[in-house]
Amino acid sequence: MKKMWVGNLSADASEDSVTELFSQFGKVRSIKLAKDVFTGKCRGFAFIEMEGHEARAAIAELNGKVLNGGRPIKVRFEDSTRKRSHRRR
Repeated sequence: MKKMWVGNLSADASEDSVTELFSQFGKVRSIKLAKDVFTGKCRGFAFIEMEGHEARAAIAELNGKVLNGGRPIKVRFEDSTRKRSHRRR
């Protein structure tokens, strides 16, 4: 099982629409769409889990693809060693 990070999603993206997009490459085992607490709209990124070979196929095909005239989406394996930046308050 591989976890992917998907970025540059539109605010109108839903779990169903993202699942449908990735399902053409295999079974989506789980999806976590980041949503704004107040509006409920997509914050522009999600985490998706798929089998390894299916995830590689999805990354190869979808990374850089423009959806609905928006920005090109970014798809890559989640990097658990990457340090998260913390904003100062």
